[in-house]
Amino acid sequence: MSGPTSKSIGTQGQPWGDAEKRQWRALQSKKRGYADEVLARIDALRGRFDVEQYGTLDYAPDGSYPLFSLRSRNWDDARPVALVTGGVHGYETSGVHGALQFLERHAEGYAGRVNILCAPCVSPWGYERVQRWNPLALDPNRCFRADSQAPESAALWNLVQPLRGRFLMHIDLHETTDSDESEFRPALAARDGRPFEPGTIPDGFYLVDDTENPQPAFQDAIILAVAKVTHIAMSDMDATIIGSPVVAEGVIRYALVELGLCAGITGARYTTTTEVYPDSPRATPQQCNDAQARAVCAGLDYALAHCC
Repeated sequence: MSGPTSKSIGTQGQPWGDAEKRQWRALQSKKRGYADEVLARIDALRGRFDVEQYGTLDYAPDGSYPLFSLRSRNWDDARPVALVTGGVHGYETSGVHGALQFLERHAEGYAGRVNILCAPCVSPWGYERVQRWNPLALDPNRCFRADSQAPESAALWNLVQPLRGRFLMHIDLHETTDSDESEFRPALAARDGRPFEPGTIPDGFYLVDDTENPQPAFQDAIILAVAKVTHIAMSDMDATIIGSPVVAEGVIRYALVELGLCAGITGARYTTTTEVYPDSPRATPQQCNDAQARAVCAGLDYALAHCC
């Protein structure tokens, strides 16, 4: 007989309190290693990038998690800045490994043109537990605000704020998975005391543009590049993807700042959130990583070609 699940916690129709959140946290277990899978790759890049610890997450009794960013060598304040973030949702594997792959294979090709700042794993506790939320049952990607209650979001916010006004581009690397529908959306409804409304999971890659600063040509350039690596998501019968109207092939829009999303923290001219579908029978894990890295390169290529 299976044990309790996130969506079975608490009383239906009532938001969770502290007791329910503690019960939820007790269900979470470590499934993979941040040190072995992420920090080891960051350490291997120390000879090529400036590595900075920008914070520490103290999540006793689970442990302490150092947060690292990597910067271009020979940083020049006269150049624009591009931010690459991954692992805001820790379970979204290719966000983390796609960011690292970009650093390992492509980032140095932009030397002398742009300063690159990368935070490859914003939520290491969630990475280890293959979880969307942090231990406080908060979604970090709804908490990017000055007064954030999510330590992951607050740490990245503080890293970025001194550079606001200098960002040319920010690309935030995510995945949409089958577990969104089977686990995370039902858990969200239970936590907030709302009925669960079933949705659909798009099969393929798509982007989330900013409703307040739409950049359709930038999004299109990324879609065209990624289409050479993996397939682009089709809209549902109502011309939506995850319930949002499709504005171009593989592109929807959110109010990034209003919703507290990571892609809204920089004020960059060009922003986007990638969404890869790792559960597709038409895509391998390596294709997902390749799609993320290709998206970063295509975004940089477009932004640099149109920045003046």
